Amino acid sequence: MTGFGRGQRDKVTIELRAVNHRYLDLKLRAQLAPSLEEAIATKIRATLERGSITVAINIVQTERTSRIDREAALAAHRALAELATALGTAPPDLPLVLAQPGVITPGPAIDDALVLAALDEALAELERMRRQEGANLAVDIVARFAQLAVVREAIAGHAAIVATQLRARLVDRLTKLAVDVAGIDPARITCEAALAADRADISEELVRLGSHLGQANALALGTGPAGRKLDFLVQEIGRELNTIGSKSALAEITSLVVEGKAQLEKIREQVQNVE
Repeated sequence: MTGFGRGQRDKVTIELRAVNHRYLDLKLRAQLAPSLEEAIATKIRATLERGSITVAINIVQTERTSRIDREAALAAHRALAELATALGTAPPDLPLVLAQPGVITPGPAIDDALVLAALDEALAELERMRRQEGANLAVDIVARFAQLAVVREAIAGHAAIVATQLRARLVDRLTKLAVDVAGIDPARITCEAALAADRADISEELVRLGSHLGQANALALGTGPAGRKLDFLVQEIGRELNTIGSKSALAEITSLVVEGKAQLEKIREQVQNVE
């Protein structure tokens, strides 16, 4: 889902841009202390589940200072000390620890809390835009699920008279082959038609299809994150339609399956953008 959010606190401005993506892809455009970058990423992942998110952070630099990341320094010291012990050399001194990447971060003297507060504001604005887009998408998706429900009911209507239609088709075929239908035991014709109808039975598929459609519709109308669950249900709906199509004994059912797949493909494209 797409959206934009902007937050500002004192000298810190954060802009978030989100475009469609099946998973969460986070791009941070800033040189910050590793601990602060991790805090930003953690907060975003706790709020968003999908989308390609670009985070642009601008800090007005009124003075140049350097910051020491204490956690990074301690981690670097431990790693160097273990290496020195293994090599039998002198333990690392302070200049060596400070020279390790990420220990000293040049930049403005800025409180991390200001950065995170600006991020909260940007996330809130981004979420408002995405919720509006989600509401618009839900209207379209629910309408298409309704069309699929109509297709299912039409298939069920044809499925209910498959045995009768197959019997008529069998009699017609025998007649065209110049077979004396009157001389054939009617029970035999009925039995053959019943066997063909049993092979073409799609009652279980229709039950599962109805269940999947009901669950998907409820998710689309809900307020929580539903993208991944809808992805799964769309796959299952497609599987049931494929099975119905492969077992179809009537051209009418085959035609309806094609119509249902066309609707489902449009839903699939939309669902991949849903949070």
